Amino acid sequence: MTMERIRKYVTLGNIIGLIIGLFLTWFVVAFLVYPNLNLLKAVFWVNGTFSIEPIQKLLHSTRALKSLLNSFILAVSMVVTVNIIGIFLVFVNEYFDIKGSRLLRIGYYTTLVYSGIVLVSGYKFLYGEQGFITKFLSNMFPFFPAGWFHGYWAVIFVMTFACTSNHVLFLTNAIRKIDFQTVEAARNMGASSFYILRRVVLPVLQPTLFAITILLFLTGLGATSAPLIVGGTEFQTITPMILAFSKSPTSRDMAAVLAIFLGAATLILLIFLRKIEKKGNYISVSKVKSEIQKQKIGNKWLNALVHVLAYLLFIVYALPVLLTITFSFTDAYSISTSTLSWSHFTIANYRMLFTEADAYQPYIISIVYSAAAAILVVALSLTVSRFLHKYSNICTTALEYAMLIPWLLPSTLIALGLIITYDTPRWILANNVLTGTMWILMIAYVIVLIPFTLRMLRAAFFAVDSSLEDAAKSLGASTFYTFRRVILPIVLPSTLAILALNFNSHLADYDLTIFLYHPLFKPLGIAIQNATSGQTTADTQALGLVYSVVLMVISTVTLYLVYGRKSKA
Repeated sequence: MTMERIRKYVTLGNIIGLIIGLFLTWFVVAFLVYPNLNLLKAVFWVNGTFSIEPIQKLLHSTRALKSLLNSFILAVSMVVTVNIIGIFLVFVNEYFDIKGSRLLRIGYYTTLVYSGIVLVSGYKFLYGEQGFITKFLSNMFPFFPAGWFHGYWAVIFVMTFACTSNHVLFLTNAIRKIDFQTVEAARNMGASSFYILRRVVLPVLQPTLFAITILLFLTGLGATSAPLIVGGTEFQTITPMILAFSKSPTSRDMAAVLAIFLGAATLILLIFLRKIEKKGNYISVSKVKSEIQKQKIGNKWLNALVHVLAYLLFIVYALPVLLTITFSFTDAYSISTSTLSWSHFTIANYRMLFTEADAYQPYIISIVYSAAAAILVVALSLTVSRFLHKYSNICTTALEYAMLIPWLLPSTLIALGLIITYDTPRWILANNVLTGTMWILMIAYVIVLIPFTLRMLRAAFFAVDSSLEDAAKSLGASTFYTFRRVILPIVLPSTLAILALNFNSHLADYDLTIFLYHPLFKPLGIAIQNATSGQTTADTQALGLVYSVVLMVISTVTLYLVYGRKSKA
């Protein structure tokens, strides 16, 4: 090979591309593949021989088997209850002509800004032993049990009203795309309102409902916050049990088996429901669509019943938010006794948050973690998306599938894989230990955000007209210059929106954080969970309420920047 040909291939762009390719290969192997394979090895290969002893230990553990059963009970129950409530909410907002629907929408949309550990802690503050509603009911009925809100019914109640956000987001968009002409045609042919709803409207929504059902089942199967906080000892699920087992080296193998079982169940479910979805036969809509018009409920008694149920659900959704905001402005006495009085209102809780280091430290830690993870995962996904957009070969295909691995695995399995793999020096990390450091949580945040970020950015890249890049190259622009001045400005709006959503998603994360956080750097999710403990002081509870309110404000601003401004564009 001549020197000219060598210079042709050894260019700055090719060198940079090679370095990026090597880095991506190292990242995929080190954090997406190796920890999960090593977890399997650590569990089933003991002293160089295959062993099923951890499975035998699991089968002989009554608590572990009970947690598995409870998780599936919760998952199946959620599919039923959340779909019923979620579909009802969407139809009240978008399909039926309900008085005051704009006010109802505000209450139903609260789960978009009031979710996760914040929502669970709010429900416990409302319905727990010292809760406002519990105190109210105890005063009205002296024999009312103060500890009524725990166990299965408490968990399914919280999870039902916590997980309708997917219906609010996705099913709302689906119902707005229904062609109203098909509804009118069915009515003109003499079909009743119920028949139209069952045979015309719902079949169009079926693909979206399949996707939401998958998410609901997986959410119930891997639920952490609600079972841990309000489940009590009588209703423990897989993830809290994994957390309990993982704290002891002697039972860590059982935690790993439970996590592997959870991952296998997730994968099997996705494959099974995907096959069912492919066999579905969904009706099509006309090419010239007309917007759906709200339908009046002809039967006056049914109309009254729907209105009553709609406003009762509004109260259920809005009350925890309103009381959380209200009690955040009260003193320790009001919070501990669940009583409201003008003389006990104060802004001291908010002053404490912004002036005392111990109070605002969890916020600073969570903001740093969330911002850094959001920036890193966007930068990583931009790079991968650029490769996928520019090249189409076996390497890029393998890279794409590897990046989607976290979507197939529950967060508990990812966390345990990192813990077990990097609790000793590994050559792939230059003989550094990762477990027990502040960096492991950052890496985990990045890992779980990759699939969503990559999918969204990849879609944005494929919307770029390739002729623009060709024109820039013909004018002599370098690859990096073309990316920076031509492609990046086009995908920047989508990138910034995804950046904001990623930042918001882990600001108060608890499910993953509880496994990996450093004791000296407690993020916000841990601080809020600690505030729900029965052993905490009223001042700590007050601070937890303030944390929740500020988080709601941040979430609201984020959603407005991502969705509100788009709707005005």
